[in-house]
Amino acid sequence: MTKSVNQFQKPVTAKINNAGNIEIGGCDTVELAEKYNTPLYVIDEKTLRTICADYKKAFENYPKTNIMYASKALCTSAIAAILADEGLGFDVVSGGEIYTVHNAGADMSKVLFNGNNKSFEELNLAIDLGVGRISVDNFYELALLNTIAQSKNKIVNILLRITPGIECHTHQYIQTGHLDSKFGFDLTQIDDAVELILNEYGNLKLHGLHAHIGSQIFETSIYADEIDILCKELARLDKKFGIVLDEINIGGGLGVKYTDSDVPPSTYEIGEIIISSLNKSISKYGIEPPVIFLEPGRSIISMAGVTLYTIGSSKQVPHGRKFVSIDGGMSDNPRPSLYQAKYYAQVANKKETDETEQVTIGGRFCESGDILIENITLPKLDEGDILCVYNTGAYNYSMASNYNRVEKPAMVLVNNGVSEVILKRETLDDLIRCDVIPDRLKK
Repeated sequence: MTKSVNQFQKPVTAKINNAGNIEIGGCDTVELAEKYNTPLYVIDEKTLRTICADYKKAFENYPKTNIMYASKALCTSAIAAILADEGLGFDVVSGGEIYTVHNAGADMSKVLFNGNNKSFEELNLAIDLGVGRISVDNFYELALLNTIAQSKNKIVNILLRITPGIECHTHQYIQTGHLDSKFGFDLTQIDDAVELILNEYGNLKLHGLHAHIGSQIFETSIYADEIDILCKELARLDKKFGIVLDEINIGGGLGVKYTDSDVPPSTYEIGEIIISSLNKSISKYGIEPPVIFLEPGRSIISMAGVTLYTIGSSKQVPHGRKFVSIDGGMSDNPRPSLYQAKYYAQVANKKETDETEQVTIGGRFCESGDILIENITLPKLDEGDILCVYNTGAYNYSMASNYNRVEKPAMVLVNNGVSEVILKRETLDDLIRCDVIPDRLKK
């Protein structure tokens, strides 16, 4: 099986340069830290484009494939512009994501709006900006969307999101396909939803079904199970209602290699399994080959990103661990605190050496749970060293906060030795920009 880029831990351009420092995208990471300060998000453009090419090649044998980047993993205008340039569509889950990809010049007909509690304003925006598909999650949304579409005298193209009853072996917070989930219609509710669309909601055009089974998935068989359920439902609905649905959205969720113990399937392996399973189900249920939507997010952007931190204080607990603190932590990467995510890191300014120590990397925030990496072996650390944490492209900036009133980091794009700011570092003035002091409190 061909090994694809998303099975590695580091950006494809990562190497040790002549100065002995980690280099990414032709840029010395120590120099990046000096120029832009830390914490600093770094995105390697070549890695991002290479993974996009991997996905397109993996599904070239099934031309009816639409790859929709799951914007929630990382959504900025520059990232959206790169992905649009690569020909990808976008899975969006908020008005903010819709506005961002539109602002980046994305083809809005290749955008799908997903989510379990879309607001009136967000649905309005989606229709006005020409979002190609809206994945409807519940009966309330069906009624609301039809009302909005009717008021605009428009027909809105939709999918129905369903819960297929598949539970993947991942953290409970990122499982979405099991029956006891906040997302989607239960299989027993599909017929009622279809009847409403056919008989009452004349401004909605149903094209197919959508399911998503979770994130950071390493099991491959569950995709075959999901496809079989979706195709079976298409055949059943055709037989019962006489409607030919020609689209299925199987979501995303392909895992990535955060640590040595993670062994994700390759993009090509997933492509082979999905296409093979789809062809079997098409034959099994006697349906026409449907258009298939995929929603990879993490597996597209994660490995392209690293985060640089500066080492600060350290503390040796008597008869215990040695803690080394960085100038960031849970506000720029909440994943370890939220669901015990694990990462791999190296010291950017020190070559590998026999003089190592086992340390726990702690964040700067006032929470005991603000631990970035537990018990990692690194060269002996000194104040001012630069720590490079890999695979931070997904769900780091997108989940970042201003906890403890700390400014969010900058993000730079690196490529062929050139670095460019794609997110400005927040300032103290940014932190208070939306604050309002009532007149009676002013002195």
